[in-house]
Amino acid sequence: MSAGGAAGRLATLAKHFLSPSSSCDHCSSCSAGGGASQARAARRERRKQRALLLASEQGSSVMFPGLTVAPEVAAALREGRAVVALESTIISHGMPYPQNLETALEVEARVRAGGAVPATIAIIGGRCCVGLSKEQIERIARGGSAVQKVSRRDLPLAVASGADGATTVSATMLLAARAGIRVFVTGGIGGVHRGGESSMDVSADLTELGRTPVAVICAGAKSVLDIPRTLEYLETQGVPVAAFGADELPAFFTRHSGCKAPCRVDTPREAAALFKASLDLRLGCGAVVAVPIPAEHEAAGREVEAAIAEALREAERRGIRGAAVTPFLLERIRSTTGGKSLDANVALVKHNAGVGAAIAAELAALEAAGAK
Repeated sequence: MSAGGAAGRLATLAKHFLSPSSSCDHCSSCSAGGGASQARAARRERRKQRALLLASEQGSSVMFPGLTVAPEVAAALREGRAVVALESTIISHGMPYPQNLETALEVEARVRAGGAVPATIAIIGGRCCVGLSKEQIERIARGGSAVQKVSRRDLPLAVASGADGATTVSATMLLAARAGIRVFVTGGIGGVHRGGESSMDVSADLTELGRTPVAVICAGAKSVLDIPRTLEYLETQGVPVAAFGADELPAFFTRHSGCKAPCRVDTPREAAALFKASLDLRLGCGAVVAVPIPAEHEAAGREVEAAIAEALREAERRGIRGAAVTPFLLERIRSTTGGKSLDANVALVKHNAGVGAAIAAELAALEAAGAK
């Protein structure tokens, strides 16, 4: 196909899947009418992916309104290879420069070593970018906490204002799913905050997990949260939650939360099979695979818990609320524990990257086998 022909076909496909109408003149399955809304949504998703992959053959970034997919990522998706999404809030708000830059690049290297293509996601100049260059990662790292923290709710403002933004778990999941990426690695997910039964402070990560089909590989919910209530909320959302190689759900800095995991998977293959079953059943939700931090890097649980209790009291005294709470708590915990919690944070993210890459590779193999 000529470049002009491919561009024309791309325009048709893009117009088709972006149209708010549930039918059109270009697709016989649409014009036939009827059928379940779920089936129509599935057809629209397939058309979107065909448009993305056709564009990637032109050797440049794939662009739709507000979305840019890096050529390497688009090519991997086209070829059915493993891709792992990575968030950017951990770069801007999770640790200081230059450690944040070094960690981000090392995490991408871990993903590659595990046989997958990394796709760090962020807002760059108002564009939702899926797959960043080293220069773009450094731009977010140098910006640090001055870079806007972007959840699903904040995406329209970040795009409309042309700003840079660091995506949280919820925004990263959403953009990964739009690009066709099924596996996402992060440090820990948000959850129900302590005292959330009265404040109603519940992370958007949890509702995103209930409606976006992306597997999140993490070290569990951050230990500054109310983990039992977080598990209850995930159950209400219908989200599968599995501990990797453990019976107890990990709690970010520590391997032990005191909460039994709803289920256990012991290998990347088992984790991939669990999520593929969710996709095949069209549950429409994500999944949590909680990976315990390696024992040799675990911060002393008692020391960290004491630091958390003190940090929570200080946050309450200072009236710190909402999105500012977690960064404040993590910084206070880091300083109180003499940097042990930050070292643990870096170690668990790198470890998660290796596990996540292996799960993504197994998922790609299962999907390829199912397509035959």
